[in-house]
Amino acid sequence: MNTTLSLSPGTRLALFDLDHTLLPLDSDYQWADFLAGSGHAGDPATARRRNDELMDRYNQGNLTAAESAEFMLGLLAGHRPSDLAAWHETFMRDIIRPAIQPQALALVESHLAAGDLCLIVTATNTFVTEPIARAFGIPHLIGATPEYRNGRYTGRLLGTPSFREGKIVRVEQWLTAHDLSFDQFEKTFFYSDSINDLPLLERVSDPVAANPSPALRAIAQEHGWRILDLFDHHEDQKS
Repeated sequence: MNTTLSLSPGTRLALFDLDHTLLPLDSDYQWADFLAGSGHAGDPATARRRNDELMDRYNQGNLTAAESAEFMLGLLAGHRPSDLAAWHETFMRDIIRPAIQPQALALVESHLAAGDLCLIVTATNTFVTEPIARAFGIPHLIGATPEYRNGRYTGRLLGTPSFREGKIVRVEQWLTAHDLSFDQFEKTFFYSDSINDLPLLERVSDPVAANPSPALRAIAQEHGWRILDLFDHHEDQKS
C-alpha cells in the first residue's frame, strides 16, 4: 500500500551513503569483525579472513551483492534475535557512536533543518544500519533487506540489493511507494565516497563526492562535482 508524503514547494531530496560517507568506517565490515572478535561468527580467523577479502574486493569494485550477502547475512542466521539485539547495542556503544563525527552530524542537520527529505541509501543490511540511521536522526533508510522467517533471520536477501545500479532501483521503488518521483524535487543530492555508487551519483542533480576514493575523486574532478572531505582517512579501508 502506498504512503503519500506531503512535500512543501521547493522540497529537495538528500540521499546519503553511509559507510565512509557519514561514518569514517564501514559498518558492515566492523560488525563482522565485532562478531568474530566476540566469538559469535564461527572460527574467528576464518571469519576475519573472509571479511578482509570481501572488503578488498569491494574497494576494487569487483564484489557482487550476492557474495556480500551470503557472508554478511549468514552472520545473522542461527542466532536468537534477542542475542543479536544485545550484541548490536554493544556494537553501537563501542564502535559506532564513538565514530560519529560532529561534521557529519552537522551535514545531516543542515539538510534536515532546510526541510529536505533525507534518506540513507546503503548496501549494508538494515539490521546493522537501522540503529545507525536513528543515531544520525535520518528518518528513512534503504538498505539490503534480510529475510526474517519464523522468528529468525534466514541468511537470505529479499528484493533488489541496494548496491551499484540497484540503489537507483530501490530509491525509485521507495519514491513510488510514497507517490513521489525524482522530478518532483527542486534538487536531488547524493553523497557518497565510492566508485560503486557512480550510477546514483549520475542520476541526481547535485552529486557530492564525500571523502571520495581516489577513483571517485578523479571522476568528480573531471565532471566538476562538489568534493567534500569530512574525514582525514578511511579507518578500515584496505589499499
